[in-house]
Amino acid sequence: MSYLLLRRNKFLALIKRQSLIFPITFTETKTLINPDPNIPQFQNPCSIFRIAHYATQSSKFPEYEMPTVTWGVIQGKKEKLVNRVKICDYLKGLGIITDELESIELPSTIEVMCERVEFLQKLGLTIDDINEYPLMLGCSVRKNLIPVLAYLEKIGFSRSKLGEFVKNYPQVLHASVVVELAPVVKFLRGLDVEKQDLGYVLMKYPELLGFKLEGTMSTSVAYLVSIGVSPRDIGPMVTQYPYLLGMRVGTMIKPLVDYLISIGLPKKIVARMLEKRAYLVGYNLEETVKPNVDCLISFGIKKELLPLLIAQYPQILGLPVKAKMSTQQYFFSLKLKIDPEGFARVVEKMPQIVSLKQNVIMKPIEFLLGRTFQVEDIAKMVVKCPQILCSRVELMKNSYYFYKTEMGRPMKELVEYPEYFTYSLESRIKPRYQKLQSKGIRSSLNWFLNCSDQRFEERLQGNFIDPDTEGPTFDMGGKLEMPGGEIVTDEEEDESDDEVLYRRTLTL
Repeated sequence: MSYLLLRRNKFLALIKRQSLIFPITFTETKTLINPDPNIPQFQNPCSIFRIAHYATQSSKFPEYEMPTVTWGVIQGKKEKLVNRVKICDYLKGLGIITDELESIELPSTIEVMCERVEFLQKLGLTIDDINEYPLMLGCSVRKNLIPVLAYLEKIGFSRSKLGEFVKNYPQVLHASVVVELAPVVKFLRGLDVEKQDLGYVLMKYPELLGFKLEGTMSTSVAYLVSIGVSPRDIGPMVTQYPYLLGMRVGTMIKPLVDYLISIGLPKKIVARMLEKRAYLVGYNLEETVKPNVDCLISFGIKKELLPLLIAQYPQILGLPVKAKMSTQQYFFSLKLKIDPEGFARVVEKMPQIVSLKQNVIMKPIEFLLGRTFQVEDIAKMVVKCPQILCSRVELMKNSYYFYKTEMGRPMKELVEYPEYFTYSLESRIKPRYQKLQSKGIRSSLNWFLNCSDQRFEERLQGNFIDPDTEGPTFDMGGKLEMPGGEIVTDEEEDESDDEVLYRRTLTL
């Protein structure tokens, strides 16, 4: 008996020396074996002390209120199982499906789980949202939710949008700010994505935060630069269409680019198209692009003019072309007696016509009909210059009355040169006509309107009337034929001709 008391006193002395590290509650309770009122009894320290890390008073973030309940005590297996059942019953009472929670660690008390649910609900998430991704309940408020949300707010997310972002991409709650989120944000900034646009880009395509930098994102950027896309335009492209960073080069981007080049578009033109309309890389080649090109050919579009048509209106590659072409072809036949071949010529010159609303088309047609133009004449004008269908009626009125009252020319000349209605009356028609009058020169509308200001002055100073030159055209195989017989290829260093052509097609 004395030996046992000696061992017990030594153990008690050891516990007292450790009391500076683990706070132990001493009580004057009676022992079941060998009670001794002179020896204070103590509870099992392993059943009462909290882990030092969670027991410390944490500093509060200014943005969010820190949780007041810790993970709780260290429990035995039986006690853990009992508490887990209680937590699952609590969640089921809220309407949360707990089947997916069986494989993850849950907090030790209902209070901690209650705090997590309330935190998520304050963000704007409903029970249905939690059921879409119940694994978010395994995220600690202190270690996961608050650091991630604070970082997102720091890079440009408004607090009102955080709930929507978590709904769209709840996996972000498991991410490490330092290891996963910050490197992706740094990569985007390195692509010249503006700081104020980061929130917009990630809200549009939140899965970017889960990509590896050395994978798809880097290869897609490298390929775009290799085909001629300017590095300084990558940032605006990502802002406009961030999904391109998640597209595989070999299966999505490169096949589309190769196909466009194969039908006659120069590589530089393709690069310029992608710079301005990055969403083109999202068009499905086999299901959308190729069928649309075949459809255009079936409606009478000449193969050699396809590249110019696509350069003018790249969006046509992703439209339901067959339905739109059929509708517009019937409309032009009904209203203007334009046959399918004439309609094909209209689309070649102005492919945007397939998307133009019919009530918009009818306004200039009705104006011309009200000015004694015959339907046959209007049809000729539309086939020759379909851009008049996009002109504002008010401007057409002013140009028409100037033509009739000041210029006094016959109506037949307007039928032959309908482009007259596409020029500005105040900045081009009036001043040039007045200069012609002052010099006593009589010329066609085409001669004094269809040229630059510099060329017009040169014509006024000359003693001859030079013929008008045709605009640039594409050759099949990726070459560009410019007026004067010069051939500009992709391999030449001078890019100005391609760029000039692209700007011209955009202004049509």
